[in-house]
Amino acid sequence: MADKSIDITNFAKFEETAPAAGPSWLRSLRAQARDHLTRDGFPTTKNEEWRFTRLRPLLARDFHLEKRYRANGLSAGDLSELTFPDQDCHRVVLVNGNHAKGLSAVGRLPKGVLVESMKNVLCDKPALLKKYLARHADPTKNPFVALNTAHLTDGVFVYIPKGITVEEPIHLLFYSASRKGSPMSHPRTLIVAEEQSTATIIESYTGHEGDVYFSNPVTEIVVGDGVSLDHYKIQKESRSAYHTATLQARLGRDIRFRTDFLSFGGELVRNDVNTYLDGEGIDCTLNGLYVARGHQHVDNHTNIDHARPHCDSYELYKGILSGRARAVFNGKIHVHPDAQKTDAKQSNACILLSDNAQINTNPQLEIYADDVKCTHGAVVGQIDEKAVFYMRSRGIDKVEARHMLIHAFANQVIEQVKVDPLRDRLAADLSEWLSNPETELPDTH
Repeated sequence: MADKSIDITNFAKFEETAPAAGPSWLRSLRAQARDHLTRDGFPTTKNEEWRFTRLRPLLARDFHLEKRYRANGLSAGDLSELTFPDQDCHRVVLVNGNHAKGLSAVGRLPKGVLVESMKNVLCDKPALLKKYLARHADPTKNPFVALNTAHLTDGVFVYIPKGITVEEPIHLLFYSASRKGSPMSHPRTLIVAEEQSTATIIESYTGHEGDVYFSNPVTEIVVGDGVSLDHYKIQKESRSAYHTATLQARLGRDIRFRTDFLSFGGELVRNDVNTYLDGEGIDCTLNGLYVARGHQHVDNHTNIDHARPHCDSYELYKGILSGRARAVFNGKIHVHPDAQKTDAKQSNACILLSDNAQINTNPQLEIYADDVKCTHGAVVGQIDEKAVFYMRSRGIDKVEARHMLIHAFANQVIEQVKVDPLRDRLAADLSEWLSNPETELPDTH
């Protein structure tokens, strides 16, 4: 079911914001996505994939698209709080979806590696982009992928040729802010890692606290045979912001791939992660940590498609909810008939810090092969009062005891982050979140 009460053309301002510039194949992609969204609209809670997430608060707002780069108050001095000064890395910054060349800092890269604004690549190497862009994230299956594709003008292209190792992490920073009105952005990220290559990529989404804006990113990841790729996505949007995101990854043979999602901000957050295991010998890891308080809503939808035999997947998502926060976890593992010897494990655990917090969790297995090992489960509960009592009997303050237990719960995800400054920053972010007076902790006696 689609929401036909929304004036989609007015909301997206397609005719004004999807420029005619660019190669003909890109204009065709935009037009097809626009037509699909105009015809089918946005889903409602009658749609099974969206039944716990109301889009009307988002769709009822009037957003505008900034067609060119404006700093909107972001300066080079602000980047130390948003990046990792103690870590050598390559950095690309986009502000409201537009490349900020003066704030980006891409160092010397191995021969053939590209870390570049998508707008620049469309001008300089459109044929290379055409080979991969919009081949995997399908606008017909997700209205927000269609919305992104209809506005596809800029983003980031990361291309790593065969056999190349990029030693330093690649940090893609997407910042949203406005001095007037409510901006929206639809950044597109395309990551291509050819055979036997290695890289670490960090995507950060953040913005000016208190601003109302809408970020709608789509990330496509294409991984060749024998690749080792670590991918991290950090979402720390304004508490008044809307964030709808899709990650679509296609994985080749004998590769090691991981993607971690860490979510702290946003009024309404929807994060879709889809991985297609298209070769034997794949080791795929999906981790997530989401925290929310007040009236925040965080919706995680994941799908792991086991299409070939002899592949392993491991998924661990953890949530911490306070106040009247709401969360959704819908995780699916799909094992195709030919995917024998699959080993797949999925788990979602959530701590509710108040009686008014709520999560709807739905782990799923669809298995069409008979020689597999697949498990899934979900656990929802509160802080263990017996553990708090035990720690207090050892002289630990009750607030500190609660914080220690919550940190221990979250660290199962945070400690797996391999980039040291990023891991330290995430631990500090969790401590800051717990210490905020708005984070309601239960009154354990």
